[in-house]
Amino acid sequence: MMFLKNTTTILLIITICFTSCKSSKGIVVKKGTSSKTIIPKRTMSDATHAEPKNSNIKTEANENHSNNSKAFDIIDYAKQFSGVKYKFGGATRDGMDCSGLVFESFRAFDIILPRISRDMAKQGEKISLKNTQEGDLLFFRTINRRNDISHVGLVVTSENGEIEFIHSTTNAGVIISKLSERYWDNAFVEARRIL
Repeated sequence: MMFLKNTTTILLIITICFTSCKSSKGIVVKKGTSSKTIIPKRTMSDATHAEPKNSNIKTEANENHSNNSKAFDIIDYAKQFSGVKYKFGGATRDGMDCSGLVFESFRAFDIILPRISRDMAKQGEKISLKNTQEGDLLFFRTINRRNDISHVGLVVTSENGEIEFIHSTTNAGVIISKLSERYWDNAFVEARRIL
């Protein structure tokens, strides 16, 4: 009886590890030496990000400028992980999964999202693909036997209907893909705006 229980537990763990990049594990941080990537945050005092002199007057244009510059900062931060290998539950240069990449990229700019892609898909505002812009999130179903969101990517460019996003895949690690690629087009579920 004990053998059957242990075998079932091991099979369950293996199935979870190989079925998706969503993770319920916490962030992976090594004790002693940190493998966390450090890129200084840009501040609003940077010349390219300075607010107009009348910044005490909140206008829609000022808010959009602030959101756009934050989106580009988040994208730049995420791009530094290009080529990092896939690691289930990972969120460091030693390896990361799709939700770890998005979580860390937003967290670096004080925006805390849930750690699992299906929970991220409940945040922000659902938007149409034609309104998608840099910094938005794309959600996918990559597992046939489930109906849950199982993958997330961060939009890095959205021009003339062509959308590119950065994400972490099990076989290639952190890469930039096009939504127009057959696999991603078929797996796409929705786009959401966090900023």
